[in-house]
Amino acid sequence: MTTVYKWLAQDDAAQPEKIVSPLLGVNEESTDLVEQGVIAILKTIYDPEIPVNIYDLGLIYGLSVHDGHAQIQMTLTAPGCPVAQTFPGEIEQKVLTGVDGIESVKVELVWEPPWSRDRMSEAAQLVAGIL
Repeated sequence: MTTVYKWLAQDDAAQPEKIVSPLLGVNEESTDLVEQGVIAILKTIYDPEIPVNIYDLGLIYGLSVHDGHAQIQMTLTAPGCPVAQTFPGEIEQKVLTGVDGIESVKVELVWEPPWSRDRMSEAAQLVAGIL
């Protein structure tokens, strides 16, 4: 079974609704569904200093899913961020427990290119008051 998520508007806040879809075998379609599930979980994880999820904030630089293993490359808003030591482990745990079909997760912190507000989605910029 692979878990994917769809987003429902409830009280002006998007909440994930878990959807379980049976898939036979591993193929490109099932990998895409698992990747969508990982993205959905990333959208539930918020930066501790900015009220925007880490995906729309532009902190995710790379995501690959292969044979149940997720590799996430991400950065933080600043190299001296106080959660630099703990945040990757928290993200790994949430993805591992939140997405069926994921057997392992590795989050790698990268610092190049440096994060900037230009990486934020338009919706994130609106929430943060930049637009």
